[in-house]
Amino acid sequence: MTEISYEHLVERALMHVVRDALKLAQENGLDGNHFYITFQTNRRDVVLSKRLKAGYPEEMTIVLQHEFSDLDVGDESFSVTLSFSGISERITVPFDAITRFADPFAQFAVSFNAVAPAPEPVSPETPADVPAADGENVVSLSAFRKKK
Repeated sequence: MTEISYEHLVERALMHVVRDALKLAQENGLDGNHFYITFQTNRRDVVLSKRLKAGYPEEMTIVLQHEFSDLDVGDESFSVTLSFSGISERITVPFDAITRFADPFAQFAVSFNAVAPAPEPVSPETPADVPAADGENVVSLSAFRKKK
């Protein structure tokens, strides 16, 4: 039998609680409540402006309270428009980028194990796992091309 990772199962269940709380906020507003959401910014799937990524290269905390709009909650991520230093910006945060969530009104807070940022893709010109070709095994394709 495969070992059951209860910690992982509980963390996934709590992430669904966060998603459902955000969906309720999307549908009904927050009515005096507010959420603190801390997330990793150094992931390719987090959508932030260059200005915000430069200011928060690893992690940032946002507060959903009075000045947010267009909250859109999906199965894998949420998007929201917030004001940063008087400038409205749209951000998108995958749920697995969240490291902390708190609702002080409900006295609820949870921390999540950080998921490592996805590595940058290797460019096709320089694959990391292909050995350098030696001169004896190289075939020139120019002999097979049609001449104009």
